[in-house]
Amino acid sequence: MAMNKQGHAQWSSSFGFVLAAVGSAVGLGNIWKFPYMVGESGGSAFVIAYLFCIALVGFPILVAEWLIGRRGQKNPVNTFADVAASQGKSRSWGIVGASGILGGFLILSFYSVIGGWALNYITKIASGEFVGQDGDAVGATFDAMLASAGTLTIWHTVFMVLTAIIVGMGVTSGIEKTAKVLMPLLGLILFVIVGYNVMNGGFGEAVAYLFAPDLSKLTADVMLAALGHAFFTLSIGMGIMIAYGSYLGREVNLLKTARTVVILDTVIALAAGLAIFPIIFSNGLDPASGPGLIFVSLPIAFGSMGAGTIIGTLFFLLITFAAITSSISLLEPTVEFLEERTSMSRTVSTIVASIVIWLLGIAALLSFNLWADFTIMGNGVFDALDKLTSKFILPLTGLAAIVFLGWQMDQRSVQQELGLSNGTWTLWQIISKFVAPIAVVIVFVTTLMG
Repeated sequence: MAMNKQGHAQWSSSFGFVLAAVGSAVGLGNIWKFPYMVGESGGSAFVIAYLFCIALVGFPILVAEWLIGRRGQKNPVNTFADVAASQGKSRSWGIVGASGILGGFLILSFYSVIGGWALNYITKIASGEFVGQDGDAVGATFDAMLASAGTLTIWHTVFMVLTAIIVGMGVTSGIEKTAKVLMPLLGLILFVIVGYNVMNGGFGEAVAYLFAPDLSKLTADVMLAALGHAFFTLSIGMGIMIAYGSYLGREVNLLKTARTVVILDTVIALAAGLAIFPIIFSNGLDPASGPGLIFVSLPIAFGSMGAGTIIGTLFFLLITFAAITSSISLLEPTVEFLEERTSMSRTVSTIVASIVIWLLGIAALLSFNLWADFTIMGNGVFDALDKLTSKFILPLTGLAAIVFLGWQMDQRSVQQELGLSNGTWTLWQIISKFVAPIAVVIVFVTTLMG
């Protein structure tokens, strides 16, 4: 494993770091959530809003988290505290790092449950279980899976074990090498499915649905949905990019690298739309079917397609690969914290963190069956964890990071580190000091009132 002078792990190459960062960003949010949000929020209107928001909100916060992480070269808590102290500010800023670690920790507990669904569906599709099945039968299969605590536990466990093994191997030997294998495979599978769609109908309708401007559907709700998703899709506000930034060398150009990550993340999200919507349209299904788009609507289509078993198996492999590249990044900040703040080795830190997250995941999956009547402020454990992180922890942590960079750090040193000329620097300050923070506040307040 590559180390800096202080003995802190480092990425072996900029290429490896880019793939790991893209792998973190490209998760279930791109392959599962983005397509159904497009379907629910006006098609191309949502895509236009999303592209606009990711440039003005996601990009600057991503750069902020990397810069702070690289300055600190430690886990998110120590990084924020040390960088704040170096700027003559209170070490209490370490709370922001703790908030990010907590967010990633909680998200992984229920994220792993969904990752388990994808693993389970690989076996179902590959065995031909959905061949000739109608919507009611496919829906019943999904409901039966959710109703079985045993089934959910098995696949949740398998997914967490895979995640723990990779993270336990270290930054370069585990996370970076996994990204170098899975990300090209993910791209290849997407290419194969999109290529299949080009040859088998529905593709032109999907392109028009995603890209033909229809500003009549660009409502305030669509803008807010796009802004929220742009914020979360890049894995910001979770401690991930701060931790990943702590493994960065000074030779990496943060702005150019962030631009590459944002572009690749967006391209993969749009490619996921071109992989899904042609199948939906050519089979006469509803693109606005919500979260069930992947686990109910698509299996109906795969069951009726000539090469449905092959394409369906590839598709759920794609989802699983995307989920794993994100789950390892969600686990890393907690492991980094335990490894640096306790006497535990990386292996032991990984095992301890994974077991606790696994147990919380058990509570989350039980909310679909045995604990269905148990609620926290009107929500089951799964939904409570989702709302706590998405509505509170992530936006507040991301907001704190960009405010810290723009208002608490020495701006001359930030300008030098980013390598910006005076004219570009003025634009950067407008976006980082005002546009991005105000946008996050709008999303936060609006979701609380919704």
